[in-house]
Amino acid sequence: MRGRIAKDTAARRAGWFLALLPGLLLSLIVLGLVLRSRPILAIKSFGALMFSTGWHPLRGEFGFLSFIAGTVWVTLVAAVIAVPLSLLTAIYLSEYAHRRIRGLMRPLVDLLAGIPSVVFGVWGVLLVVPLIAHHVGPAFGVATTGYCVLAGGIVLAVMVFPVIIHVCTEVFQAIPQELRQASLALGATQWQTVKHVVLRKALPGIIAAVILGVSRVAGETMAVLMVVGNVAKVPGSVFDPAYPLPALIANNYGEMMSVPLYDSALLLGALVLLVLVLVFSAAARVVLLRVERRAA
Repeated sequence: MRGRIAKDTAARRAGWFLALLPGLLLSLIVLGLVLRSRPILAIKSFGALMFSTGWHPLRGEFGFLSFIAGTVWVTLVAAVIAVPLSLLTAIYLSEYAHRRIRGLMRPLVDLLAGIPSVVFGVWGVLLVVPLIAHHVGPAFGVATTGYCVLAGGIVLAVMVFPVIIHVCTEVFQAIPQELRQASLALGATQWQTVKHVVLRKALPGIIAAVILGVSRVAGETMAVLMVVGNVAKVPGSVFDPAYPLPALIANNYGEMMSVPLYDSALLLGALVLLVLVLVFSAAARVVLLRVERRAA
């Protein structure tokens, strides 16, 4: 009896520790970045660093506005492309597709999720960039090299397709079949059933899928730095080059570390990127809770 109680207590404590571990690790990451960012914050104000566009490390100028704007631009473009297409694909696979088609597409979607990001980057360089430079840009009367926000958004959207599709499909299939049958019995068409019953019931899960997808987009590095142009300026359109924060850190960390405050500036950029993702996730979580309360 005592042995079982001791094992139960040990298991409970181990579970409690494992539950706290992710939060502890996140706290340690934030603490480390804050400590390593203190040298530059002791000399320059946070506002001056965040709202300045000048990036000249040799002259001691570290303005992050261009990189923050590049991150936001690429993330928004990727989300605008990925979310509607992924949602429609998930609706088709779960509500309309034949069982054989569904069984064929699922492994392909999972395979797409496992492709390394550098492969997506090479695909973007070989196909997406020339397509934008020679066809999409001229169609809109814009001269562009193809290395731009749109190229980064397209590549990231393709990368995030399997995440959103997989989660949304699982959410749709978890909805009881009786709800669909009741809607159809009342005379609703299949699309009306999907629109007014399935999507409404699955809305919290859809929001969670979008959160997962966009969080990955915001922090993606290798694929985006290969196609986005890496020019430190605030983009004016989707055909302009950009320089997202992950690309800045990946391209420069370990280089030019002899420049004063360079290391501290890059780690401050990592801290800002982490805060951006956390703020977005927290805001999305608030929206998710409100939707769940309304649904209840």
